[in-house]
Order: sequence, then structure tokens, then C-alpha cells
Amino acid sequence: MDINLPDVKAEVEAAHDRYEAALMANDVDTLQALFWANDLTIRYGIGEILYSHKEIGAFRSARSPVGLARTTSRTVVTTYGRDYATASTLFHRDSMPGKVGRQMQTWVRMPEGWRIVAAHVSVIDEPKPAG
Repeated sequence: MDINLPDVKAEVEAAHDRYEAALMANDVDTLQALFWANDLTIRYGIGEILYSHKEIGAFRSARSPVGLARTTSRTVVTTYGRDYATASTLFHRDSMPGKVGRQMQTWVRMPEGWRIVAAHVSVIDEPKPAG
């Protein structure tokens, strides 16, 4: 299996960047477009458990846009072949001092383009430096 083919990795990184920009702008339409429009799509959030594209959309539409700003770090995109990838990132929000967020997404190339089929978001206490 080919891991991180440069052209495929660039495509997924661009899709991930589009997702991040839409999240910061609270662009619900773009966020929904980037999730696979299927009942099998799953998103486990910080405080919600969402099964299906419809539940994800309902959550996003009802959510307040206040406090969505964040900075990301340690983003890792790994592609497996030409049609499957994962994207993992850490994030920090001013509204969550002493905490670090973790986001993982599974991306699959669908006929309509790259789509998130599963996502998991969680927050933990900021780990103490090793040593």
C-alpha cells in the first residue's frame, strides 16, 4: 500500500484546511458538505454523540458561534492508498485555559470528493512537560 502519496496528501490537507476555515467562520453549509451525507457518518464531540449526517447538521445549526476560535498544532495527515486518510490535530481555545483539545477525522474519497466519515473531538488537561 502506498502511504502519503504526495498528490493525495495535498488533496486531503486542502480539504482539512477548508474544514478548519469553515469551522472558524461557523460556515455550517461548508462543514456539512465536508461530512459524508449518510446515516453511517459519526461524530463524537466534546459534549455530544452524533449518529448521521442529519444529527451532525442539526447540532451545527443550533450551536452558538461564540467561542469557536482556536489555534491548532501538531496536525498530521496520513493517507493510505488513494482513497482513505486520517487527520489528527491538537487545538487550544482561550475559553479553555489549561486544556488541550484533540480532533481526529477519517476521510474517504467519495464520488463527490473527500468527505469525513467519522470524527472524534475530546478535551483533556494540558499534559505536564516530560522530565
